[in-house]
Order: sequence, then C-alpha cells, then structure tokens
Amino acid sequence: MSHLPTYFVSHGGGPWPWMKEQYGPTYDKLAASLVDIRRQVGQRPKAILVVTAHWETEGGFMVSSGAAPGMIYDYGGFPPHTYEIRYPAPGDPQLAARVAQLLNDAGQPTTLDAQRGFDHGTFSMLAPIYPDADVPVVQLSIRRDYDPATHLAAGRALAPLRDEGVLILGSGLSFHNLRLFGQGGALASSAFDTWLQHVLLELSPEDREQALLHWSDAPYARHAHPREDHLVPLWVVLGAAEREETACVYHEEHFFGGLTVSSFRFGRLAE
Repeated sequence: MSHLPTYFVSHGGGPWPWMKEQYGPTYDKLAASLVDIRRQVGQRPKAILVVTAHWETEGGFMVSSGAAPGMIYDYGGFPPHTYEIRYPAPGDPQLAARVAQLLNDAGQPTTLDAQRGFDHGTFSMLAPIYPDADVPVVQLSIRRDYDPATHLAAGRALAPLRDEGVLILGSGLSFHNLRLFGQGGALASSAFDTWLQHVLLELSPEDREQALLHWSDAPYARHAHPREDHLVPLWVVLGAAEREETACVYHEEHFFGGLTVSSFRFGRLAE
C-alpha cells in the first residue's frame, strides 16, 4: 500500500447526493471532484478516517469505534426520504483504537465512542467517492476549542496512518456562513478563497503554518467563517502532510449563485 495523500473536502450542504431532482446541476462540479478522488487514490484504501466538522467534543478528541455505525440526520427541513438514507459502510474498531493510541501517545487526550453514527458531513461526501460503501469508515471529532495548533499537532500524530492504507479526509467547507449562502457571500468567499489558495499553494511549509495559526487575520475571515468549525478539519489533514505538495482539486466560483469554494489535496499521488 503506497503513501496515501490527505484531502480537505468542501462537502456541500445537507443530503445533496440524494436530492438531484431538487438541486439539478448545482452539485455537478462538486460531485465530479469527489468521484475523481477515487481515481486519484487509485487503490482501494483499507479504511477511511474522516475528520468531520459535524462532531465537536469538549476537552479532547473522540473516535467512532462501532463495528456497524448508524446514521445521524443532522439537518432540518429536507424531504422525508432524506431521513431514511443509509450509507452502510462498516466501522473499523481496530483502526479506531489505533487512532486513539496515536493521539494519546502524542499527548492529545482521546476516547472512543462506540455509539457514534455517520453524520451528513461524512455520508454525503463519501457517497460519490465510494458509492458501494464497501470501505470501512471511522470518524474523528474536532475539539470545540477550535485551536489551530492543537489540530495541526493531531494531524502530525496521525501521519503514520497514511502508510497503513488509511485515507484521511477532512470534511468541512472552505466557506461556511449560512446567512451569506448565495450571492450575498460572493465577495467574502472570493476574498477568503484567494487568501487560502495563496497560503496553501504558494507559501513554504513554515509560512503556511504561521498563516493558518493566524487565519482570522485573513481578508473577510469572520465573514467566511463566523464559527470556524468547517475550517478545522483542514488543519488536521494538513498536519498529516504538512511538508508535502498541495493541489487544488475542486474550485467553483458560482456555487449556489455566487460562492467561491475549494477542496485541496496534500501529498503527491503514487506514480
């Protein structure tokens, strides 16, 4: 199993893969980028670790450790059928224990949660990548303190998983302000995305880290992320590949009528 890259994925909104009739072509470009992740990775990974913006924990990290995770419909106002969705991927208790061990050994308090199901940041993103749901999935929470240094350090601790056949995906959004979702967020999302592209694609690893530690100084930072929960997974997946090359694998400038959104890969693809 080769050295796998990591990804920060802008996961879209709600259960969108099951709402093509309602959304039309809105998600076509995002869906194509997710399908392409499977092509880029090539080999089927042994398991997937999803760092999800939709699971926040106090005082430390938590890892989903159930063998057959259920579903968490953490959205409201959607059609009835979206509350019956199933993404029946198995869990991986052994991987969950490995993740907890790596983080605890690095001084990051981490516990297991055998009851945690898949939230929509996980199943909506994974449905286009692995539609057969045949790859085991484990979820990692983010800490509610949103501390960049802590989450970058967590990513460094998890880096060995990349050589163990584990694909690490950070699920969030490069722009997440629901009050400005649409044309109202055009300026803020464009300005913040321009900064993010510059930081991730052009700066040295050292300067990149410093910029992300002070991300709230970026143009329109708090307009793009009033709460940075959907940015936090980026820090973890970058930490797991912090000195490796970066590529933008999805970029759209008119998402939902005006938003600029992006996804990124960290690490070189296998030859």
